[in-house]
Parts: sequence; structure tokens; C-alpha cells
Amino acid sequence: MRTAILIPVLNEAEALPAVLAELPNEHRVVICDNGSTDGSVAIGRAHGADIATAPVRGYGGAVLAGMALLEHAAPDAVVILDGDRSCYATDLPSLLDPIASGEADLVIGERLTRAEPGSLTPQQRLGNALAVRLIRRATGHPYQEMGPFRAIRWTSLLSLAMEDRTWGWNVEMQMKAVRAGLRIREVPVGYRPRIGTSKISGTVSGVVRAGARIVWACWRYR
Repeated sequence: MRTAILIPVLNEAEALPAVLAELPNEHRVVICDNGSTDGSVAIGRAHGADIATAPVRGYGGAVLAGMALLEHAAPDAVVILDGDRSCYATDLPSLLDPIASGEADLVIGERLTRAEPGSLTPQQRLGNALAVRLIRRATGHPYQEMGPFRAIRWTSLLSLAMEDRTWGWNVEMQMKAVRAGLRIREVPVGYRPRIGTSKISGTVSGVVRAGARIVWACWRYR
């Protein structure tokens, strides 16, 4: 199964070499750069990754830029993976196998079961709990959380017509996936403390902005 790994990046030069070194060579890797100024793009190129550029800040916009780069050589599945080394590349088979076997269209890495101490901040846990509760009220689907490490069939991803360019991206995907009747699975994945400081949970203003966007997205895509 042809797989592309999209890695949204904003100044992750400290973590990126380790992230890229851990990924299997058989997958296409795309760095979705969101305006890095620390050499993240050069590190990606040095490791053989393709580069997609989204200069306007926003997680969803970075992923959309990566998707646009894949259009002329479409993969069978897409993995989205943070560039801070919080996720374990060894969990890739757990995400991809249900898609390869035809059992699922969207597989989300559930971090709560195996999260290492200090890897999930209280604000992350609170945001996850709020988001899945709102999604369940709107769609009836009992998601466990909003893990960023996820895999989706390429044709399924296109069918969702994703549009959110900020931190409502995962909410939009999970709500639209239910509406579209996609076969959804959540699998436990490892999660460790990130390298570097989070642009969202690392600041009060970031937490407030992300939280507001998540709530807005739950309303917008309900």
C-alpha cells in the first residue's frame, strides 16, 4: 500500500532529525512547513523529504498544503504525524494495517491509554474531553480523543472536502467522517513528552485560541 506521511512543522528543528530517522524508508514523507525560521525545511530536504509550504499560520492549512503536493501522485493512504517526536513511528502498522486489510477508512491513534507521564498536559486532556463530548452530542459517535497521529484512506480524505485551516482540522475530520459513513477505528498508541515547547499548549494565549477554535469547529461542522 502506497503511503504518504504528512508532518506539519513550525520550528521543529530540534526534534525533526529524530522524527525523520525513525520513519520507514518505504513511505513518502512530506514536511508541511508553516513558516519555520529555524532550519526545519533544510533538515527535511537533507533527509529526503518533500516540502510543502503554507506560510499563513494554521495547522489545517499546513496539512492542506501537503495534500496538494500529493495530488499528481496520489497515495493509497495518508498518515498525519506531529513533528515534535511525541509519537512513536513504531506504531505506524497499528494505524495502517486496518486500512490495508479493508477493515477501516480512518484510524486514529488513541494516546490516553499509553501516554507517558508528562506527555499530555492538563489543558490537552481537558480540550480532548470537551471536544469528544461535543462531537458525541452532535454525531452520536463515541470518540475517545482527538489524537494527532492518524491514518486515512486517500479517497476517503478527499471525500471529506476538508477546509479548516487552523486547530479545528481534527474536529472537522472526525465529525465529517461520521457523517460520511466512514469506517472509523481508534487504536492505542504510545505518546511521550515532546521535544521543544508547544506553540499551543505551551502558552496561555495558545490554549485559549485553540480551545475557542475547537468549540467553533464543533458548532460549524455539527
